[in-house]
Amino acid sequence: MSDSPRRIRRAARVILLGPDDRTLLFRFTPEGRPPFWTAPGGECDPGESFADAARRELLEETGIQGDPVPLDLVLKYDFLSLSGEPVRAEEHFFHWRTPHTTIETGGHTELERAIMLHHRWFALGEIGGWAEAIYPVQIVDLVTRIVKETA
Repeated sequence: MSDSPRRIRRAARVILLGPDDRTLLFRFTPEGRPPFWTAPGGECDPGESFADAARRELLEETGIQGDPVPLDLVLKYDFLSLSGEPVRAEEHFFHWRTPHTTIETGGHTELERAIMLHHRWFALGEIGGWAEAIYPVQIVDLVTRIVKETA
């Protein structure tokens, strides 16, 4: 018997830089798994473009309005979603720079409110040596590139 094909989970993620080049990351604490940190973002709604999802997720998760710029990074990998569904990710990355460091989390979903209890603005030098996993694994290179390109 063969396994059923995994659903493609289309998602957008935004590398958000503050005025001091710090990067906003959210800490996820899913039950039964080690905690991890990642940038704002999430699954595209049905029929939604990656760019529209990046704008929407940025606003919902941070309260910041913006028009995130696409990066040349698309990650595809299999994983178990936070709801326990085996999926195949297609995750498109964007970046945005904000003058604001205050984050509004009122747009978080019920699941996000349960497992995304903390956020933090990371200096670039803190990311590589952080004790918990930070995704994507290329984030130091991405942030370095964004800082150079937007300086």
